[in-house]
Amino acid sequence: MKIAVICANGKAGKLIVKEAAERGLDVTAVVREENQTIAQNTLKKDLFDLTAENLKGFDAVIDAFGAWTEETLPQHSTSLKHLCDILSGTETRLLVVGGAGSLYVNSEHTACVADGADFPDAFKPLAAAMAKALGELRRRNDVKWTYLSPAGDFQAEGERTGKYLLGGEELRLNSKGESVISYADYAIAMVDEATKGNHIQKRISVVSE
Repeated sequence: MKIAVICANGKAGKLIVKEAAERGLDVTAVVREENQTIAQNTLKKDLFDLTAENLKGFDAVIDAFGAWTEETLPQHSTSLKHLCDILSGTETRLLVVGGAGSLYVNSEHTACVADGADFPDAFKPLAAAMAKALGELRRRNDVKWTYLSPAGDFQAEGERTGKYLLGGEELRLNSKGESVISYADYAIAMVDEATKGNHIQKRISVVSE
């Protein structure tokens, strides 16, 4: 199986590459600078400069793009649109490293995590930008996409337990009543989804056991 990981030098991207490579998958790291991952194959190119030809032949493309500053937040939408446009009508799957802020907290799907009174103000612009991008992605029926939201507490330095619980559109808590997952366990879930392809054109979520 051939997988491309976009923005592979990021914290999430590196661990996704590592997880895929250690399973023996054919992994290509798509990076703007020098490759900092364990991937043997590298495509040195900016996400916005990628073409349909660049991604031809991959079974799955994992988008680990992230933008954090006020001026770059709109790129969550524009980057996803660009990837959808160049993958449109192909069999190549697009898997997106998503956010938790847009997960629903009620069965009616009228309230999200980011709407909560205790949601930090500092993260609201990011959550809004990612929710907007997800909303736009939902309208793309020409792409085999999957959006994977992490738990609310997404821990970059958290341990790899090798276990996780799969959820859907609603925030799921673990046996301890927590919404938490490490980047390493998230990477396991992402590669599992890339190899199995069980949730086409759906948003799913993961939390630690």
